[in-house]
Amino acid sequence: MRSSFPTSSGSLALYLAEINQFSLLSQDEERRLARLYRRSNDPAAAHHLVTSNLRFVVKVSYEYRSYGIKMADLIQEGNIGLMKAVEKFDPEKGIRLISYAVWWIRAYIQNYILRSWSLVKLGTTQAQRKLFFSLARTKRELEKLEGGPGDERLSPQKIAKKLKVKPDEVLEMEQRMEGRDLSLDAPMGDDGGNSHVDFVPSKAAGQEESLAQREEQLLVTRKVEEALMRLDERERFIIEKRVMNDKPMTFKELGEHFGFSRERARQLEIRAKEKLKLELTQLLSDVDVSGLVDLVGPPKQLPIFREESPLEAAELHASNA
Repeated sequence: MRSSFPTSSGSLALYLAEINQFSLLSQDEERRLARLYRRSNDPAAAHHLVTSNLRFVVKVSYEYRSYGIKMADLIQEGNIGLMKAVEKFDPEKGIRLISYAVWWIRAYIQNYILRSWSLVKLGTTQAQRKLFFSLARTKRELEKLEGGPGDERLSPQKIAKKLKVKPDEVLEMEQRMEGRDLSLDAPMGDDGGNSHVDFVPSKAAGQEESLAQREEQLLVTRKVEEALMRLDERERFIIEKRVMNDKPMTFKELGEHFGFSRERARQLEIRAKEKLKLELTQLLSDVDVSGLVDLVGPPKQLPIFREESPLEAAELHASNA
């Protein structure tokens, strides 16, 4: 069944004025229309039943206005509940439609509030749903009796006694109700010119920090290049192919390249590493060592001194035997 009555998308005041134009039905007229709808599924009869009771939906919706949800949304959900009630209503039971429909109206409004309250599901049991919707009302009633809001005598034990639940259940529900989700796009301030997301700190580096990182990167790159240039040709080749390469050459391959033994290649690598350590000692003390690799890029741009693998050690031992 589709609704053709005025929606709450426009002004709420205009909507209220429009629904008041629909007159209330007498009990006999209501029963006649309900029988017609049940017998022939007449949409005109259903429309008449719905529009004549829209004002009651507004009245029920106002009971839930303290939950911080737009009245237009509450009324819309209540209207859906009213339509559902018209579909299920049995005129032969001898009761008025609104007496039956109010349960559907409340159910749809309450479900909408629970869905809108938090991404974490609330009110998963009937008892929790009842506590959720009775807690705020009960606290207001007790505050009036015991001295107004903020009265220290309004303890969880007193609320629990009034609601006939455990104090722990009251405390848990209060915490869950206070932890309502907040949209980062929700407007802030009197003029609504800003939103919460405008005040979320960015994880990106600031302008000064980015500039400092670029300058440090240039310094590291230049110092590493200068240190490499101070090595002789063979040492520089070994460092570039053994230490700074993603696929390092073995000592055997270096020895075949230069025409000497694997042991000689290992000795040259050790000597080259010691020279680089001396050259870069001051640099490592001037920059953040933990971020040095990130500053200069992938490992092939920075000497990373690694230990010999077990396979290389075995090769050397075999060659010296």
